[in-house]
Amino acid sequence: MNRLFGSKSTAPKPTLTSAISNVDTHIESLDVKLAKLNAELQTHQARLSKMRDGPGKSAIKAKALKILQRRKMYESQRDQLQQQSWNMEQADMMTSNLKNVMTTVDAMKTTNKTLKQQYGKINIDKIERMQDEMADLMEVGNEIQESLGRAYDVPEDVDEAELDAELEALGEEAEFEMGGAMGESELPAFMRDEVPTFVDEPPEAGKVKETAG
Repeated sequence: MNRLFGSKSTAPKPTLTSAISNVDTHIESLDVKLAKLNAELQTHQARLSKMRDGPGKSAIKAKALKILQRRKMYESQRDQLQQQSWNMEQADMMTSNLKNVMTTVDAMKTTNKTLKQQYGKINIDKIERMQDEMADLMEVGNEIQESLGRAYDVPEDVDEAELDAELEALGEEAEFEMGGAMGESELPAFMRDEVPTFVDEPPEAGKVKETAG
């Protein structure tokens, strides 16, 4: 059956890139041929300029004309191939841009689907209730801090005038105590009931009177 109807080709399908490469290779080969023809034309033109009219000159001129015809044919083929290559490059560029657009669209669709799935699981009401609970807890915490920082046995309403009077009384009491201490320390030594440091024992009262008499 395969011999009658042929078998399915397993060769890879041509792409625009490979087609452009083949056309460019053909154009390069035509450029080589054109360069060779141009060199031959220059040679024949140089010989014709030095020859006189005659059969020899006519033969060279006929060769030059054939070379010109071939050159025109090659130039026409090259122009067509260049146009084909340009058209295929434009098509390849459009295909590449379209692929990029499709890739971007697919990525956006996937991202949109993911966002919907993620945000669809979020309950805004629960978030708001959580925020309210956090605010209540913060308020309770502040009240606890204020309670712990409150001083004990200190009246909240204190008259500043009473504090000033009490402070002044404490100052007068301190001055009085300091004045009494200074009065005792300023008495002469003979007026104090103290024994001098150079006497070992205090004198007896009877012996002092006898000595005085």
